[in-house]
Formats: sequence, C-alpha cells, structure tokens
Amino acid sequence: MRADRIFAYGATAGLIGDRLLGDPRRGHPVAGFGRAAAATERLLWRDHRGRGALHTLVCAGGAAGAAALASRAVRGRPAAAVALTAATTWSVIGGTSLGREARAIAGALAAGDIDVARERLPHLCGRDPHSLDGPRIARAVVESVAENTSDAVVGALVWGALGGVPGLVAFRAVNTLDAMVGHKSPRYRRYGWASARLDDLAGWPGARLTAALAVVAGGRPGEAVRAWRADAGSHPSPNAGPVEAAFAGALGVRLGGTLAYAGRVEHRPVLNAPGRAVESADIERAVRLSRRVSALALGVCVAGRLIAGRRRT
Repeated sequence: MRADRIFAYGATAGLIGDRLLGDPRRGHPVAGFGRAAAATERLLWRDHRGRGALHTLVCAGGAAGAAALASRAVRGRPAAAVALTAATTWSVIGGTSLGREARAIAGALAAGDIDVARERLPHLCGRDPHSLDGPRIARAVVESVAENTSDAVVGALVWGALGGVPGLVAFRAVNTLDAMVGHKSPRYRRYGWASARLDDLAGWPGARLTAALAVVAGGRPGEAVRAWRADAGSHPSPNAGPVEAAFAGALGVRLGGTLAYAGRVEHRPVLNAPGRAVESADIERAVRLSRRVSALALGVCVAGRLIAGRRRT
C-alpha cells in the first residue's frame, strides 16, 4: 500500500477515534513527552538562547527520531502502518477535549456559576481567570477554541500529510515545547526563544489553512475575509492572528482587547471591530465551527497527500 493511502486511512481513523473517545485517559504520550521535556529542562536550563536551542533539539528531535524508527519498523506491513498512523493521529489531536472543556465553561456561565467557569478556564488557556467576568471568560474561550483548532488539530494534520507519523509527532512536540517554555517571562525570554520561533514556523501553514476553512465553513465569508485581512497583522502572534480574526468574522463577534497572563497584562488590538461582544452562547457556535473546520482540514490534507502520491507514480 502506498504511503499516501496509509496516511489517508490512518488519519481518518485517528480523527474518528478522537471524535468518539477524546484524548487517551491514561498514559497519554503527549503528557509523557511533557514530563521528559521538563526533566531535560532541569538538566539544561541556563538563561541563554543556546541552551534553549539545545533543549528544543534534544526534545523535538528525539521525539521525531523515535517516530521515524517506529515508522521504519512497520514498513512493508500496511495494516501495521495504518494502525500506527491512526494511533499517532488520535494521540496528537485534541479537538474533542478542546470542545468538551469549552462546553463545560459555557454550561457554567449559562448556569450563572462564575466561580466554576473561572476554575475551569485554566484547563483551556493560560489566562488569569480571577479578574474576569462572564463575557470576558466567554471571549477567552472563543479565542482559545479558534487558536487551538489550528494548534491541536489542523496543524498536526498538515504536518502528517507532509511527513507521515514523524511529521505528526514533530509538530506536537514543537507545539508542546512552546506551551512549556515559549513564554515572554524572565525565566524563558532567552531559554524559550528557539522553541517559540520554531513553533511559529511549524504553525504557519496550519494557521493559514485554518483561517481559510473558517471563511468557508463559518457562514459569513465576506466578514471573515475582511477581518482576516484587516486585523490579523496587528495580533502579536503571526499564527493566532489570522485564525482568531477569521473566527471573529465568521462568528460575527469581536475578539482581542485587554487580557492577563500570570500577572502580565497585554492590551491587544480588537479583531473584527464591527462585530458584537462575545456571549456565552457563542462558545457553542465556536466549537461547532471548529469541528467543521477540522473535518474540512482532514479532507484537504488527505486529498493533497493522495494527489501528491499519484504524481510521483
């Protein structure tokens, strides 16, 4: 069986597994990678970019290398190769867990239980929830759903289409390292620089595909395109900007503004200024848009891989 068909069957099965089962309950490979990366950080940390680059190379390179060895071990055995691709896709994609957490917060907000919503928000994003009211929590959730649709689903599928199992694993490793050390804090400003820049590079194609599919799937294509073109460049993240702007336009809401991360306040530009303020009901709309975008991304990535495979034969 050709590699393009192995990816098509495996990625489809993996995404279905995520839809039906969510993340693995025990022994999650990403959690194991996180523990290994934290142990490596304890050995290597210095307030120096070179040490941070070494940390990124050891962790992300090691994960990708292990995935390449696993792929080589099943070469010539199509059923095993499809199973490996499916299991890897399932383990690195987090779309169902993303929607589940977002809906839990939406339910708390709808019930008027702001304390529960604040308690659950850190499960979804790194915002400081204590000073947030209901509308700001809802806005944070919608922004997180938009960004993580790219980071947790579409970006992984793109790199899986490009690089198979090693591509899936490498993308998730880089994205996890950015979440761990890619912060603009005193400890990680230098040490996390390499992880943050590599994540920007790895996330670039997935973010643009996510934004484009949000335009197609959101029901307001004109508004989504306008917000993407007008506002994405003003966002501090080169990848979150297009995704959040396109989601804002597609949902007809305003995103951005003032937010706080662990005591650090940021004043971000407003995305889709003509839109209305986010309401708790918009969380469900964002989750549904995320699911449509994810399904379309699978179709695009599988089709692209199949077309590329046919051209090589």
